Amino acid sequence: MADKVVMYTDGACKGNPGRGGWGVVLRYGGACKTLHGGEQHTTNNRMELMAAIRGLRALTRPCQIELYTDSQYVRKGITEWLAGWKRNGWKNSAKKPVKNADLWQELDTETARHKVNWHWVKGHSGNPDNELADELANQGVAELSGS
Repeated sequence: MADKVVMYTDGACKGNPGRGGWGVVLRYGGACKTLHGGEQHTTNNRMELMAAIRGLRALTRPCQIELYTDSQYVRKGITEWLAGWKRNGWKNSAKKPVKNADLWQELDTETARHKVNWHWVKGHSGNPDNELADELANQGVAELSGS
């Protein structure tokens, strides 16, 4: 796993639930690739998860990834809560079904292909790649509404 990738992910939602978008910035060597998309009826947390899933899925071979997200939900979910959810049959500590279990399962599958270090970055704080991921997520929303 020699390939080292830096990835920034972000999600956006106009209304929660509402129209949502996701954005990804991938950096490898001197190259930069961006991805974005959206869904008509979703939530902010689903779009945050989708950004990480789509970014990881875009990589064609196993990589060493430094993944930056401004979502504590995503970072804590994957690093702290996921093992317990799997152990408990996708139930949370209150014995209720885990919200967004379908996307958590997809993220778990995509993560298993790589060596991922998860980082939290403060949103809207001037980090250029986080700001770009945010712009891409909002572009995903805008393209849904034609604006």
